[in-house]
Amino acid sequence: MSRILTTGSPWRVILAFSVPLLIGNVVQQMYHVVDAIVVGRWLGVDALAAVGATGSMLFLLIGFAWGLTSGFAIPTAQAFGAGDHAAVRRSVAAGTALTAITSIVLTVVAPFLSRPLLELLQTPPQLLDDATTFAVVSFLGAGATMFFNYLAAIIRAIGDSRTPLIFLTVACLFNIALVVLMVGPLDWGVGGAALATVVSQALSVLLCLGYIRRRIPVLQMARADWRVTRADLAVHLRLGLPMGFQASIIAIGTLAVQVRLNELGADAVAAYTTASRVDGLAIALLQSLGLAVSMFVAQNYGGGRPDRIRQGVTQATWMAVIGSVLLGVVLVAFGAPLVRLFVGDGADGVVALAALMLIINGATYTALGVLFVLRGALQGLGHTLVPTITGIVELFMRAGAAVVLGALIGFAGVAWSNPLAWLGATAILVPAYLRARRELASMPVAVADHLTTATTPVPVVGPKNGSMVVDAVVTQPVPIVPATARGRRGLTAALRRRRAGARRR
Repeated sequence: MSRILTTGSPWRVILAFSVPLLIGNVVQQMYHVVDAIVVGRWLGVDALAAVGATGSMLFLLIGFAWGLTSGFAIPTAQAFGAGDHAAVRRSVAAGTALTAITSIVLTVVAPFLSRPLLELLQTPPQLLDDATTFAVVSFLGAGATMFFNYLAAIIRAIGDSRTPLIFLTVACLFNIALVVLMVGPLDWGVGGAALATVVSQALSVLLCLGYIRRRIPVLQMARADWRVTRADLAVHLRLGLPMGFQASIIAIGTLAVQVRLNELGADAVAAYTTASRVDGLAIALLQSLGLAVSMFVAQNYGGGRPDRIRQGVTQATWMAVIGSVLLGVVLVAFGAPLVRLFVGDGADGVVALAALMLIINGATYTALGVLFVLRGALQGLGHTLVPTITGIVELFMRAGAAVVLGALIGFAGVAWSNPLAWLGATAILVPAYLRARRELASMPVAVADHLTTATTPVPVVGPKNGSMVVDAVVTQPVPIVPATARGRRGLTAALRRRRAGARRR
């Protein structure tokens, strides 16, 4: 169900919106956790390391696609916050076309690059065949991953963060059953683990499409909505490409980490892979808050509420700090027992290295929490330069730590690469957001007389025998901004004209 994020207590709205995202991110991480547990327990440490050896490469290409589709949803959220439903549908059409093109390119090109890239990363010879298999299958199913991420993003853009969670949970349960079947009785090895994830993502795409068609009137597309212009595509690429490049820039840093890990041996690769699975669950909690802030800011920006943006981001930052401290305590205290879930007996060296990495990361989560919130706020405002610069900073910090500290102190140096990257990016984001906050303080605020009532039809499903027909309409105040008010300057100018007219009256 769509929801306007421009009314209500900001911290309550952000928290309510982020909780399904939080659960959804954890569920999504379960894809990788289940794969790691089944592969590590059933096929052994080398197979687990082979899957881990593909992580940075998959992140480089699929991470770009994920960032791209997330950026495509920003104009959708801004248009929805402004009450311009026609612009919402045009935005969805433009994003869908761009997502389809990117999926085709990725599916056709990436499988052929898998083995050469793995060799370039100095993947240990005993891991190369399994790693190539896992990467090729994953890339062949990249279209399913991209379209689920995009469809989930546009559903969240109209204020519904619960429905993607439901579909993701169904897909995860399906994935658990498939990965056990394909790796176990069918004996398809690491390729079966990758295929299980691809099939599960495809199921979630079908569920999203069915839900949009039946339950979201604002996204019911007509033929005219698909007549996107170059200007529509340009707006989406202006936001999507920097977010995609930002993810790729970060991924290049992880490639440097992967090279250093490969030089340290299979145990180091397995330890980093295992710790990353556990760490990924914790990071998902903070990442969900950042995504919620991005949607909150985008809708309120479109709705002309800079005051709510300033208040909401401040409150979300405090939530991130408190959550980071709690997560850090859990990882520091229980890191080793969590790692042992992934590996069998006789892997004490892997457990010790992975637990060390979790302690280092857990102690620095506060910087990561602030990073997600402030980066999400700037992206929701439509800023692209600073988030991209932070990605470059992360690249140099992460790669530098892996190369220099990895050579000096081994695995511990590599483990410090992520926290140092977080600290470097946060040092850039804090002054950038404070500058944006001052700009927001000078913007006019849409007042009550600029609200009109929009009606949203909500279908109510009755008995199947046709004995009852129910029509229901829910009304809620939606801020209406003229269609000519596009971007920060257009919105500000429109609101100033309205205020001047009100004073004259």
